Amino acid sequence: MEDGSFYGLEAKDGVRLSWNVWPNSRVEATKCVIPFGALYTLVKPLPEMTVVPYDPVRCKSCRAVLNPFARVDYAGKIWICPFCFQRNHFPSHYASISETNRPAELFYPYTTIEYTMPMQSPTPPPPIFLFVVDTCVIEEELTNLRGALSQAFGLLPEHALVGLITYGTNVHVHEIGFAECPKAYVFRGTKEVAKGQIVDQLGLATPPAGGGNMRGHPHHPQMGGGGVGPGVIGGVRDGVPAANVRRFLLSVAECEFSFPSILDELQKDSFPVAADKRPARCAGTALNVAAGLLGACVPGTGARILLFVGGPSTEGPGAIVAKELSEAVRSQKDLDKDTAPFYHKAVKYYDGIAKQLVSQGHVVDLFACALDQVGMAEMKVCVERTGGLVVLAESFAHDVFKKSFMRIFEAGEHSLGLASNGIFEVIASRDIKVGGAVGPCASLERKGPQVAESMIGVGGTTAWKLCGLDHGTAVAVFFEIVPAASGQGSPGGPGNEQLYLQFLTHYQHATGQTRMRVTTIARHWVDGTTGMQDIMAGFDQEAAAVLMARLATHKMENEEEFNATRWLDRSLIRLSAKFGDYRKDDASSFNFSPNFSIYPQFMFNLRRSQFVQIGSNSPDETAYYRLVLVRESVYNSLVMIQPTVTSYSLGVPPEPALLDVASIVPDRVLVLDAFFSVVVFHGMRVAQWRNAGYQNQPGHEAFADLLKQPVEDAQAIIKERFPVPRYVNCDQYGSQARFLLAKLNPSATYNSTTGVPPDGDYIFTDDVSLQVFLDHLKRLAVQS
Repeated sequence: MEDGSFYGLEAKDGVRLSWNVWPNSRVEATKCVIPFGALYTLVKPLPEMTVVPYDPVRCKSCRAVLNPFARVDYAGKIWICPFCFQRNHFPSHYASISETNRPAELFYPYTTIEYTMPMQSPTPPPPIFLFVVDTCVIEEELTNLRGALSQAFGLLPEHALVGLITYGTNVHVHEIGFAECPKAYVFRGTKEVAKGQIVDQLGLATPPAGGGNMRGHPHHPQMGGGGVGPGVIGGVRDGVPAANVRRFLLSVAECEFSFPSILDELQKDSFPVAADKRPARCAGTALNVAAGLLGACVPGTGARILLFVGGPSTEGPGAIVAKELSEAVRSQKDLDKDTAPFYHKAVKYYDGIAKQLVSQGHVVDLFACALDQVGMAEMKVCVERTGGLVVLAESFAHDVFKKSFMRIFEAGEHSLGLASNGIFEVIASRDIKVGGAVGPCASLERKGPQVAESMIGVGGTTAWKLCGLDHGTAVAVFFEIVPAASGQGSPGGPGNEQLYLQFLTHYQHATGQTRMRVTTIARHWVDGTTGMQDIMAGFDQEAAAVLMARLATHKMENEEEFNATRWLDRSLIRLSAKFGDYRKDDASSFNFSPNFSIYPQFMFNLRRSQFVQIGSNSPDETAYYRLVLVRESVYNSLVMIQPTVTSYSLGVPPEPALLDVASIVPDRVLVLDAFFSVVVFHGMRVAQWRNAGYQNQPGHEAFADLLKQPVEDAQAIIKERFPVPRYVNCDQYGSQARFLLAKLNPSATYNSTTGVPPDGDYIFTDDVSLQVFLDHLKRLAVQS
């Protein structure tokens, strides 16, 4: 298989496997070095997918859904499950099934199909947005944030529910349903508030069963109290929130005047701050109160907490630093040496909130906008487990924040396709066990015979909860090959030449419909000792690189003393020794087949990337990069690991260029896409011509186009992406050229400038180049 065919498989089903042909023994599987895994984009828009208006038919034994690979006895109205070989009778409404009258799920083009599930109420539940706003920022920042919130409010559909919590020294829950005058409930920021206290203080306690004489009591249903009553799903009946919920969560149509007026009147936190101290900011308490409010009002519905943080949390539970400015915010070195006094306590606190949010089905989206760190490393667990979105920017005025925030509410072509309440299941052939998943998910602890003994990532289960997901959300699933028997019925044996994987995603669509997407794929077993060429032909080096990147970052976070660089190097050497073509002890004879040829380059760039080299990043930056990596598709993840470079020259169409310092030429413009940043880099001569104003002179239209096209292409990349990348426009030898130089292969450095052309560039670094790295790899791979 060529790489192009792997792209075709992904376009059809949203799946990429590291290996597309599997050995039929555990020993041979271990020798393959790279884990057997799949990257599945759960709700990716697929051109060939069909949506059917009925329930799926499931196997009574393994619960797999009927699919094109099932064997069907049309005369007996029976289908045989390809996963467990159970014979199943078709339900009564399939009575007219025949070879010429088959349902969509039995046609081979529909290996991915979506079922629209019956709804519990005639109208779909509305989307719910609870804004949690930091008021400890300077007036200018608060003005920018207010403007962004007002703009977002104008983009929301009229039936969407909104709520508002502000925090500084204390937490204020705004009662937006009380239109007469501004009204808020206050929680002290220094204290950890139990969920029961939040419910009681906000007047959301459910009235006792049997009623009693509650008339006139503020919690009586007729007085607007009463939480979630019988027949009210998650506090919302037929798309309309219960009376008590309406005090804090109101539809956009009902608060189109009151909500913007509350935003306009938002003031900076009124508590004074001494010159030698940080503001008292209780982000942890605010998030806890938000989780408690949604848990009492709308449990089980797709609600999002949009948390805006403009500085480090210093007050109450979840604080990351003391108020005294003399005490620095923890650095990566502090975490490595375990000398960050607040870190472990804060992580434990946010871990508790994450568990509560997962049980409620609610999402945390984090917008961290400050020059200082805000505590994203500690809050990371809440975002990752709930499948939330994350944005890191320097201020609320920065384009990275403003454009990313607006993308959440955009409809149409550039919509993120926000979905909620996802349950993701994996079913595999009986000789395959599920090791675990790495992605924005939480375990549902579904045990069974298909759960592998050794766990990878979030393991010990075959089902996961994704409170929030969108068109780009991808989960990595790892498998273990454990053949059950030998001989008849063994993997690769007669009648069992194919293996099957099925991915089921049950979720609430952006339209409010409940859907189940079912993707069933088939691959081949081969004899690991004789079918090596087939196994090699089925290697997807791009998917393998992304799976290794996710696995490396997961191990760095969860295994003490784990050395990611050494682990990646050893894996690459073993892979090269196993699948390379060479003569023993002759490095010059080493050669890789095309399916493996770019993989060493991916590993070279992964070793140098911000995911592995974390010493120069703050803990917040590292958390941000990893949060994005574990949710993105294969292509986007590869761009993070190995950025792409496009070259623009006079009289030549744009063309791909090497990620190498040799690509820098004085009369060339380069566009670097590094996912988190997009750089337009002008060679020295191009910059001089531009500064001389040649682009404005008659006869130099081609040069004007040379300046214009890279910028347009860069803006097209920015428009498609979330989070919106930083845009950098720079010149050779300028201060911002570092954004490009840091990503390039240092084939020419300050101490190896021989062979560099007179107008060529070089990099001030001691890092080894790709060529030196490959030479070392070949020498180690061919050793006896």
